[in-house]
Amino acid sequence: MTSLRTFQNEIDEIRHREVVKQRAAGHATLEREKDKEHKKPSVGSKGVDSDEKATVKDAPAVKAHAVLDTDDELGKTEEEIQTCLLSGTQTNHDRARDMVASILTRGRGEHIFRIGARPLHTKLFSGEEITAGDKDGGISRTVEELDILRERITEIVDEVGGKTTVLFEERIVLPRITLLLRLPPPSVALTPEVRCAVVGNVDSGKSTTLGVLTRGALDDGRGRARVSLFRHKHEIESGRTSSVGMEILGFGPSGAPILPSTSHSNDPDVLRREKMSWEDISLQASKIVSFSDLAGHERYLKTTLYGLTSGSPSCVILIVGGNAGLIGMSKEHLAIALALSVPVVVCITKVDMTPANVLAETIKQVTKILKSPGCRKTPVFVKSMEIAVEISQTFAKQRLCPIIQLSNVTGEGLDYVRTFLNLLPASEGDTEKFMVDQPLEYCVTEVWSVPYVGTVVDGILNAGRVKAGDNILIGPDSNGNFQPTSIKSIQRKRAPVNSAEAGQCVSLALKRMRRAAVRKGMVIVHKIDAGPPRAVRQFEGQVLILYHNTTLQRNYQAMLHCGAIRQTVRIIGMDHPQGILRTGDRATVTFEFISQPEYIKEGMKLLFREGKTKGLGVITRIL
Repeated sequence: MTSLRTFQNEIDEIRHREVVKQRAAGHATLEREKDKEHKKPSVGSKGVDSDEKATVKDAPAVKAHAVLDTDDELGKTEEEIQTCLLSGTQTNHDRARDMVASILTRGRGEHIFRIGARPLHTKLFSGEEITAGDKDGGISRTVEELDILRERITEIVDEVGGKTTVLFEERIVLPRITLLLRLPPPSVALTPEVRCAVVGNVDSGKSTTLGVLTRGALDDGRGRARVSLFRHKHEIESGRTSSVGMEILGFGPSGAPILPSTSHSNDPDVLRREKMSWEDISLQASKIVSFSDLAGHERYLKTTLYGLTSGSPSCVILIVGGNAGLIGMSKEHLAIALALSVPVVVCITKVDMTPANVLAETIKQVTKILKSPGCRKTPVFVKSMEIAVEISQTFAKQRLCPIIQLSNVTGEGLDYVRTFLNLLPASEGDTEKFMVDQPLEYCVTEVWSVPYVGTVVDGILNAGRVKAGDNILIGPDSNGNFQPTSIKSIQRKRAPVNSAEAGQCVSLALKRMRRAAVRKGMVIVHKIDAGPPRAVRQFEGQVLILYHNTTLQRNYQAMLHCGAIRQTVRIIGMDHPQGILRTGDRATVTFEFISQPEYIKEGMKLLFREGKTKGLGVITRIL
C-alpha cells in the first residue's frame, strides 16, 4: 500500500525530471530553427527577426532573475527604499523611484509593499492577539514615519504611472501598513490573469457567490444573483448548473472591482440584461480573475473533472453550504483537487441563515477533514483584512487552506474574498508550468463555429508565443496526422489582441478549417523542419488505485483525463505479479486509447475513473 502523499511526491519528481529534459530539447529545437532563419536571406524583415530573437533569448534570463527574487531579497529592497525616502534627498528619492519601478516590472506590474514591523504569521493566522513582542522581520516604525513613507511612496508610484492603495493599517500595536502598488497594463495582451475553478455540492451557493462577486448586487435569499449566470433554459428552470460556465471579475489599478453601473438595482431582469461585456472589463482591468463555474451534481461529474484538468486553475474555490456541511460531491471535488495538487480555498456560505450551532458543526467538520491524513492542510480562518492579504501570497506554497465565511445576502465576508482574489499571483507567472522560451504548444479546450469568422478554438498556451498570421499545425486527427493552417485573429477575454504567450488563455480563429475537423484535446504547434509531433495510441504510466470495489484486470476500460484530453482507455498490461489491482495498489500500467491517437508527453498527470473507480498517475513512457 502506497500513501497518496508519498505517491504525489514521487509523480511530482517524475514530472519535474521530464520537464527539465523537454526544456533542453525545446531549447535545442529553437536554436536549430533560429540558425536556419539566420542563414535565410530576408528582405525588409531583419528588424522583426532580431527583435523576436532578442525576446526569446532574454526570456530565460528574465525567468532566472525572477527566481532569485526571494521574499528575503524583496524585503531588503523594501527596507532600502524606505531608508532612501526617509533621508529626504533628491538623489535618494530618484534611487528609490528606480528601485520601485524595478520591483514593479519584475512583479508584472504589481507589488505588495509592507512598511513597519511584520507580525509572526503563525500568530496572525491562528487568530491570536498580536503583541509588541511578536515581530517577525521588517523595521519598527513610528506612526509619523508610516505617514511620511506612505505619502512619499504614493508620490513615486504616481511618477512611474501607477496607483497606490492602502490594503491594511495598524497604528497602535506594532505600527505597520501594507500598500498595493499597481501599474495599469499597456494592453489587454499583457493583463495578468488568475484562473480559479469553483466547485462544491448542489445548492451550496456556487453560482450565487459568483453572481454577487461579478455583478456586484447582493442576493435576495431566493436565487436572484445566480439567474444572471445560467446559460441554458433548463438551468434556469431547474436552478442547477450543468455546463462549465465562465465568468470574469476585473480589478482596476486601485484594486477596486470593476462592476456594472446597475449593480445596485433590485430588478432581476435589469441585472440579467445590463451586464458588462468581457471586452469592457478587459479594457479597464489591471488584473482579471477568471472563474470556471463547475457543475455540482453527480450527473455532471465528468464535465467538472474536465474543467479541473483542462483549465490549469491556480486554485480551487470549494463552496460549502453552512447549513449542509461538507457532503456528497463536495468531498469528491476536494479529493480531485488534492489528487491534482491544486491549492484549495474553502468558502462557507449562507452564514446569515444558518443557526449558530449548525454553523459551528460545519466549521468543526471542515477543519477535521482538512487536517486529516488525506489532506494534511492547515486551516486558516480569514477574519481580518491583514490575514486576507498575507494568506493570498503564502497559502499555495505552505499547504495552508484559507477558510472564509460569507453571506451573499448581507455581504458579510465578501470584502475578504475580493481582496484575496485581487492579490492572488497571476497564473502565467508560474514559470514551472508555463514556459515562454519553448516551442509553441497550445491545448484546445473548446471549439465553436462563428458566423462570418469560421472555426474558433479556445485554450491555454502551455509554451511559447503565438501571433496573428502565424502558420501552424493542428492535430492529431483520427489517423494521428497534423493539418496545416494559419491564425486569422486572436482574442483574449473577447478583446482583440495581436499576440499571446505561455500561461495565457486565448481564442484563435483558424483559416480554412472545418468545425468537424477540430476537437477538444488537440494541440497547435508551429510548423518547423523537424516535422509535426508524434501522436500515440499506447503509453505506460505509474498508477495508484485510489478506489475500486473489486479488482482491476487487463482489458478494463475507464475514462482518462489528462490535461485537455478526455478519452476512454483500455488497460493492456500491468507489472503486478498477480495481474490484478485493488484499492491502494500501485503499478506500472500500459494503456491504449480506444478511439484515436492523442498527443501526450512524459511527465503529464493523468486521472482515470469509471463509476466509483478512481486512479491517479503520471505518464512515464510513450510506446
